[in-house]
Amino acid sequence: MGQVRDEQLLKDIALRVKALREGSGFSQEEVYNATEIHVARIETAKVNVTISTLAKLCDFFEISLAEFFKPIHKS
Repeated sequence: MGQVRDEQLLKDIALRVKALREGSGFSQEEVYNATEIHVARIETAKVNVTISTLAKLCDFFEISLAEFFKPIHKS
């Protein structure tokens, strides 16, 4: 089975990451310097982000994965 891409879910994740970053007052460069994660690619939904990457971002923003996904509604 190949890798699955849910474009709408990736867009929702992109918006959530961007909202967390902007809400915390960080630039993309600051997030990269602290985490070595290129959030620009995530924020534009260009990558199929891994759970490990999301977990590292959640640690950076001091939230749980459950909190991260809470506002994302998947139907």
